[in-house]
Amino acid sequence: MAAGNVCWGIELGAFAIKAIKLERSGDDVNVLEYAVIPHKKPLSTPDADPADTLRVSMGQLVSQHDLTGAPIAISIPGHSAFARFAKLPPVEPKRIPDIVKFEAVQQIPFPIEQVEWDYQTFISPDNPDVEVGIFAVMRDRVMDILNKWAEVGVTPDYVTIGPVAAYNAMAWDQNFGDKTPGTVILDIGTTATDLLVCEPGRVWIRTFQIGGHQFTEALVEAFKLSYSKAETLKEQAEQSKHARHILQAMRPVFGDIAQEVQRSIGYYQSSHRDANLTRLIALGSTFNLPGLRKYLGQQLQMEVIRLEKFGRASVEGARGAEFEAATGNLSTAYGLALQGLGFQHGIMVNLMPVSILREAVWKRKTKWFAAAAGLSVAAAGVAFYRPMMERATASGNDKDPVIQQTASTISNLKNKWKTDVESKFQIDFKAANVSRLLNNRDIYPMLLNDLGLMLAAADQKAGETAPAGKPPVGLKFVGFTTDYVGPGGGGDGQSGGSAPPPAPTDPAATELPVGSKIKGTLDLTTTREDAPQFLTQTVIKWLNDNAERQGVPYRFEKGATKFDLSTSTAPKATDAPGAPGTDAGPSGAPPQDDRPSGGSGGKLGGGGGNVGTGGGGVNVDPPPSGPSDTGGAGGNANLDQLAPLPPAPPTVQPGQTTYTFKVTFEAVMKAPEKPADPAADKSKDANAPNPPKKPGKPEGST
Repeated sequence: MAAGNVCWGIELGAFAIKAIKLERSGDDVNVLEYAVIPHKKPLSTPDADPADTLRVSMGQLVSQHDLTGAPIAISIPGHSAFARFAKLPPVEPKRIPDIVKFEAVQQIPFPIEQVEWDYQTFISPDNPDVEVGIFAVMRDRVMDILNKWAEVGVTPDYVTIGPVAAYNAMAWDQNFGDKTPGTVILDIGTTATDLLVCEPGRVWIRTFQIGGHQFTEALVEAFKLSYSKAETLKEQAEQSKHARHILQAMRPVFGDIAQEVQRSIGYYQSSHRDANLTRLIALGSTFNLPGLRKYLGQQLQMEVIRLEKFGRASVEGARGAEFEAATGNLSTAYGLALQGLGFQHGIMVNLMPVSILREAVWKRKTKWFAAAAGLSVAAAGVAFYRPMMERATASGNDKDPVIQQTASTISNLKNKWKTDVESKFQIDFKAANVSRLLNNRDIYPMLLNDLGLMLAAADQKAGETAPAGKPPVGLKFVGFTTDYVGPGGGGDGQSGGSAPPPAPTDPAATELPVGSKIKGTLDLTTTREDAPQFLTQTVIKWLNDNAERQGVPYRFEKGATKFDLSTSTAPKATDAPGAPGTDAGPSGAPPQDDRPSGGSGGKLGGGGGNVGTGGGGVNVDPPPSGPSDTGGAGGNANLDQLAPLPPAPPTVQPGQTTYTFKVTFEAVMKAPEKPADPAADKSKDANAPNPPKKPGKPEGST
């Protein structure tokens, strides 16, 4: 693709979007614009949504900067791509493409038709061997990034690998040549680190999965902080009064990075015996951590140089100092823009799919085709212009009566439609409301299921705390009622155990409004002496622990959960039988459930009736033609004799206290949950490259 005089280089980083716009002026460049737009949350944050976060940051970039009218070069992270290096056998130059394709099939661990790949040969002035670098990325990965850019109206022109762009930036800006000493470029990103070994006529790349994210995780583990607070603490480590403790917590990660760098350099030197590496160029904001450069210098026994500013690019005016401060983060974007400007100084590979390139070329040609077609139409129109004008002038005054009458009829019919039909039409939602009477019927079964889980938790707790040899005493369910309150409503709701809210007048309404409440009132009893504490540890705790759940259309409002307590004590055996204010019968025995006892309760009769003088009957009225309630041999007494019920065991012992609770809570309706984003799963495709293994010799880039 032909290079222009202006190009944007844009890197989609895990911490921020970095972009720079360069203009070529001979062999030099001018910085026209640049931007560093941090994400609302780093993509490595555990609860971050990478797709949504990138979409917001990309939209911000497009809204703040004009990306039209200039080519755009973007990068693929090194850990999402492949970089393999091999020595070619001595062959004629025209046969090199065939040999490279054979090597690509052998080196790339995926079918060659599923990847986008490119290569570049390296020739050392002191070595006759020809080395080749093969760079590849899964086609699905490229299309995923291109689709994200398409959503904001941007079509890139160049795609390359992040570490390749970083090498191009350093090779051009630092004037790499035949006399340049062996150099290691270390670019520590948020989730991975790119390591490049650069010698005259030779480049080697490896990526390993250690970055700024691991430093943040070390602080999270050491100080028990949230991820965002640990990230802030890491950024302010140098100014913090606890700098020593912060660095001590991150020291294991320092050691991991130094070990991976030593292993990588050792592997490279084992295959290149003549390698002489004397310095390391540090890129990335992670090198702002105090002590990291010094530590790496001591461990590697080489000079560690942090890139403070670009040597061949600068910004004039008030933003100059700000641009220099961002130098370490703009290296990849800088290299991307240089490639788009056509500087042949480094690795010029383009992983843009061929189909996309062809489409872009045809789009550029289409406007010229349209212009040519427009000129042809204009030229042809001149030949017919005069006859058409003369004909229009001659027939302009002719008015056919039939046409006039038809137009008048159409106008009258339109007016009649508006006055007789359209103005009298009224929208009626009755049918729509009837069809929605079944909506939200799953909410109350969910609430009842939650009640079962609460009582099950109480039964489990009762079983765990019951003394040996005694039955567990839990909570007894008495009743449950609900009130519905619309969004913003107060305490007065629509009462009823299963009454739904009023049917909506909008036929599009299918769910309860967000923020509406279902206030539940649960009546429970128990005879436990630790009743309030037991209720708090079971039912109240369950409501708080399960306040927010996935797949449930409501959440329990923690601050709204409360309970009222009332008590009653059964009379002791020494109390007078039938004493006022007690529930005991003539013998002082406690009542048996809801069955009337003989004596003070029920209807009395001589030998029959509902309840005999000795008690024990059931309250079943006789048929109208049977014996009366005041005597006789029939009635319910016959039923008791034929099928007597066993006496129910007493539920409350004499002198025992019963605790009655009225628990109230609120179920607040939530917004519908978003469906799973297939793009998020796609980014974790099984085809994604695996990180390098710890044991053994390291290989090329992952």
